[in-house]
Amino acid sequence: MTTHLWVRAEQRENEERVGITPKGVAALIKSGIRVTVEESSVRAIELDGYRDAGAEIAAENSWPQAPTDTIIFGLKELPEDGTALPHRHIMFGHAYKGQFSGRALLERFKAGGGTLYDLEYLVDENGRRVAAFGYWAGFAGAAVSLKSWIAQKQGEICGSVGVYKNKDALVSELKSEIAALNTTAPSGIIIGALGRVGTGAGDLLEAMGSQVTRWDMAETASGGPFPEILDHDLFINCILARPGTPVFVPASAKDTDRKLTVIGDVACDPDSDYNPVPVYDKATTWDAPALRVHDTPVLDVTAIDNLPSMLPRESSEDFADQLLPSLLTLTDLTSGVWGRAAADFNEHTQDI
Repeated sequence: MTTHLWVRAEQRENEERVGITPKGVAALIKSGIRVTVEESSVRAIELDGYRDAGAEIAAENSWPQAPTDTIIFGLKELPEDGTALPHRHIMFGHAYKGQFSGRALLERFKAGGGTLYDLEYLVDENGRRVAAFGYWAGFAGAAVSLKSWIAQKQGEICGSVGVYKNKDALVSELKSEIAALNTTAPSGIIIGALGRVGTGAGDLLEAMGSQVTRWDMAETASGGPFPEILDHDLFINCILARPGTPVFVPASAKDTDRKLTVIGDVACDPDSDYNPVPVYDKATTWDAPALRVHDTPVLDVTAIDNLPSMLPRESSEDFADQLLPSLLTLTDLTSGVWGRAAADFNEHTQDI
């Protein structure tokens, strides 16, 4: 039976990314995989490219009517309508760390008999993720943090953010905004600095002329506390929450004497049992990117969970190039990255 991959349109607001490019579609079709791509009113990569690559075209959001043996491929959340999910889905589920919404998603899979191949848990034989949006998440997360700091200097809280044509447009805008303040760029500390997320955050801050402190596992091995974080203007958290992750900024830090005024939680796991930044408890949005968690001294948190969408074309092309080798192995879902992802799903649905 021919493997059929169905690339759905994203239904999340402010989500223009896609996990495969026309070049990738052509490679899948050449390997014998059937590919359907939905029309999309927002996708950063034009539909004509997919059509020219040989993909079948389907109506936007028609995936629920696809044959049940089809593999549905998207990035962000499905509509929270409670419907059972009979298909196999490749997506970011955000469902394995105790998130309330995650359990509801797993219950829908259980009810429908479908399977989640969570993109966050696609790993190679050494346990390393095969594809991630990390670099652009870090780049955009540092940018939003910087925008929050700029707003503070103007006596305000950060206003809405949006999509940029490319990274040069974003960098140019930020440089102009800092120059208008007639002050130097803020200092920043990045935890998880050696990874792709931290590298992206560091590149953005250095492009602004910020003094950047880069921490990774060695600097946080003590488990804390970490008063050095409070001695910087910005703290960018690039560490995914997991068991054993130390607390970087405790709730008590809100009332302490500190230089820190902005936390950019790129990892964005506020409702996880292992949140390392427990000064806040909900994600922020594109319309309201900063959450003020303390007034005097001021402390804002930015925690947008689809940051790479600020630069959708660049982030899509980067991610798609990383993921394509794994997509080419979709003809065998019992081993390799897909077998491991299925095992993760089965483990997390045992008690449902």
